[in-house]
Amino acid sequence: MSLPALFALLLLAGAAPAAAHHPGERLDEVMAEKEPAFEPTDSRRMPPLALTGAEGASVHLSGLADQIVVLSFRPDGCGAPCADQQALLQEVREAVNVTPMREMVQFLTVGGDVAPDPDGEAANWRSVMPSDETVAAAAAAFAALSSRGTEAPMVHVIDRGGRHAGIFHGAAFRRINLVLYINGRTNAPPPEPGLLDRLFGAFR
Repeated sequence: MSLPALFALLLLAGAAPAAAHHPGERLDEVMAEKEPAFEPTDSRRMPPLALTGAEGASVHLSGLADQIVVLSFRPDGCGAPCADQQALLQEVREAVNVTPMREMVQFLTVGGDVAPDPDGEAANWRSVMPSDETVAAAAAAFAALSSRGTEAPMVHVIDRGGRHAGIFHGAAFRRINLVLYINGRTNAPPPEPGLLDRLFGAFR
């Protein structure tokens, strides 16, 4: 077990009894105060994203609605900024996966080599490619959800039920802050569907 993963596990375990101090509904506000790279979004509408994983299998965000999805993009030519962010996300994933959150979180990297998860069938990371657009176009569509206008690669956190909850920008954010944010989202009740969600759901 790596040191960051062990640190995250001990921190989360130590924080469990202090439920009374959990930010709860103020999670986005609290995280925005402590992590400059975090941007809350709270959007129920995301760009369409059709994905293909290893061996041509289709991956749909709607099929992951019961999990927290950590979505990142690695377009061609992104270079060091994306490589640094992916390395940081791997450390976040290692920290998440030594806790009960493992079964509640799915990491998706759009771009790079489409390959099976290195952890095998029990994995919660997938390398995928867009089915009908370029990685850069898909990344730009999701970047439009941000109001910051930055060119740094973004990590999109999608809440259960498909709500776009927030963005972690670049690779300078503290890994423990993303771990704690994911933990907060897993502890929050799934959001109630809005009127449009209920209407469209009736036609599925």
